[in-house]
Amino acid sequence: MSSGRSKGVAKPVTVLSWNVNGLRAVAKKGFREWLDSTGAEIVGLQEVRARPEQLPEDLREPNNWHARLVASERPGYAGVGMYCARAPDTHEQALGIPRFDTEGRLQVARFGRLTIVNAYFPNGNGRERDNSRVPYKLDFYRAVFDLVQRRRKAGQRVLVMGDFNTAVREIDLARPKQNTKTSGFLTEERDELERWLAAGWLDSFRVFEPGAGHYSWWSQRGTARARNVGWRIDYVLASPNLRPFLRGAFIQPDVLGSDHAPIGVELDPAVFD
Repeated sequence: MSSGRSKGVAKPVTVLSWNVNGLRAVAKKGFREWLDSTGAEIVGLQEVRARPEQLPEDLREPNNWHARLVASERPGYAGVGMYCARAPDTHEQALGIPRFDTEGRLQVARFGRLTIVNAYFPNGNGRERDNSRVPYKLDFYRAVFDLVQRRRKAGQRVLVMGDFNTAVREIDLARPKQNTKTSGFLTEERDELERWLAAGWLDSFRVFEPGAGHYSWWSQRGTARARNVGWRIDYVLASPNLRPFLRGAFIQPDVLGSDHAPIGVELDPAVFD
């Protein structure tokens, strides 16, 4: 785990994000035990790929957790979820744009002055792997950007976390030169994320770890994960007013069960006040 922890009087609050690549599948690989062991305050999931009624009760209504699950209209596809040690003050699950909302890709939860946007950004590949969904992906980015900018301008402290499906810079993937025409590293996708960073959004992991070799997703083909030939496409982006509350950021590559690794941040508990 790479992190930037600093000593403090109060125990930091942990917020986690994980693309589980199917919650029912990862449930058979120890997900609930992992969840209870995290000590996290908030855990956001992407690619849940199940309706709440399809999940076992201990994931639908788990003891000691407040569950908020958002499903896609298309069975077994997309979906996001959030497990919270404290109930959110408010919870929303729509952008107000039907072509996005039907895919169950977003939830917005407010905890005091902290707002968490948990999002599963589209893959641009398309069914024929012809990058046909890149326009849809970019439109989704822009719609979410508009949403979080409004929240930020209203004075909220905002975290945008999830699978962004884009490696923004060359340091964020093992083989950048071989992937310039691959969705996830196309110029127009990277430019969109660079726009977020230029607007002041902080890539929390890079606040603490400037070095190479840190990835959050690996192809399931061959031995990519064992050889650490991966991509960093999962992020926790923080609004600038959250910087004083950031204590650390990390990736957990040793947590298995999905082709993605969990990522997260540590926050000063005063972030809610």
